[in-house]
Amino acid sequence: MSVAGQLASAPLVVLARRALGGAEGVWIAGGAVRDAALGREVDDLDLAVAGDPAAAAKAIAREGGGHSFELSAEYATWRAVAADGSWQVDLTALRGETIEADLAERDFTIGAVALPLSGGEPVDPFGGLSDLENRLLRVVGEGSFASDPLRLLRAARLAAALGLEVDLGTISLARSEASHAAEPAGERQLAELRQLIGGPDPLRGMALLDELGLAPVVLPELEALRGVEQGPNHHLDVHGHTMAVLEQALAVEADLGRFGGERAGELTAVLAEPLADEMSRGTALRFGALVHDIGKPATRSERDGFVTFVGHDRDGVAVVGGLCRRLRASRSLTRHLQALTLHHLRLGFLVHEAPLPPRRIHEYLRATEPVAADVTLLTIADRLSARGSGPFATEEAIEAHLALARQMLAAALDWRRDGPPRPLVRGDELAAELGLGEGPEVGELLAELEAAQYAGEISTRAEAVEHARRLRG
Repeated sequence: MSVAGQLASAPLVVLARRALGGAEGVWIAGGAVRDAALGREVDDLDLAVAGDPAAAAKAIAREGGGHSFELSAEYATWRAVAADGSWQVDLTALRGETIEADLAERDFTIGAVALPLSGGEPVDPFGGLSDLENRLLRVVGEGSFASDPLRLLRAARLAAALGLEVDLGTISLARSEASHAAEPAGERQLAELRQLIGGPDPLRGMALLDELGLAPVVLPELEALRGVEQGPNHHLDVHGHTMAVLEQALAVEADLGRFGGERAGELTAVLAEPLADEMSRGTALRFGALVHDIGKPATRSERDGFVTFVGHDRDGVAVVGGLCRRLRASRSLTRHLQALTLHHLRLGFLVHEAPLPPRRIHEYLRATEPVAADVTLLTIADRLSARGSGPFATEEAIEAHLALARQMLAAALDWRRDGPPRPLVRGDELAAELGLGEGPEVGELLAELEAAQYAGEISTRAEAVEHARRLRG
């Protein structure tokens, strides 16, 4: 089917045509044309409008039973969106006097193709359809990256997501402009990184950041991991190990049944949950794989040939905080990534105690809340990536970790579903029973009672009060 035919059947195009009729001066452009040419489903629509796009946006919103609003006064962009958020159409005033002039201002040739909304042949002044056929990503012009350095990140993201090769001239141009990659606002950088890491091929996306010279500029904390050698449990330096953990995280994500058994569906639902900054927990887990060892360069120590990174989990929390501030990540995402970093070693320290008694499971769940399931999955990816010659890299050691992780994942899912045990006695009641005043002791006693209740050591109010009384001597 032709591009025009593919677009004609897309629900959003049908909606826009119903709303705007045979209006002249409106073109379908950008991603919708690209996706139609690739035979992909068209699930978003960008329209270029000669004149003020506000009236067109309002007409589409009325026709679709949604609403419209100005998205950017600077770029004269409006958005029509469904009442339930199920669709959106973005409309932008032409950048230039003609559609050809507008397309000349775009980033890559594959997005510089337009079709009249009312019907007609593609306007393709830069050979974008040919590049799509040849699976090639190429800039529209020499000034593409200079006019908006965010396009540097977008190049890596699009090439990875769409399975395109980057044109050699575009690679050269990107490398020459790479030093400007961190100039766009942090939240714009984060949006591109979110789509790259949350996309279908984040490993290639990360490799492209390296190939285009962008990684040291945009993610210097990761670049600092290069050449940081590790001990015998690891066969790679910290940077190589980090990429291996991301690879294993993707493998874990694709085979949750191996680790969750019959509860794999629950784990799938956990990873699909929206978290923050338009990220799911699954995408955040991939980010967590990238940053979990980010504190290692500052904590590396070597004595008699033995390498340690004592405290890299704690130091990593501060480094993650700085990275997130620079990218203007939300507090929720920052705390989530910091929690993954802080707790990624905890399960490994418990392997020698397996099978764990209930109190130790409770301690882990409380300490890692609310990322118990997430960080346990991260530890699996981390351990599967340690393939050195040391004692913690043997098949036996790895299997022991995986067995404990399976046990902890089940407990974490139970905790998410049921929450902690419902208190047998309130704090004020306990204080009255024991003659205690205000202070931290009541809180400490309640925490102990919760652990005892989780372990099945107490089950009634009277037992809880008596247990607390014994604790106080």
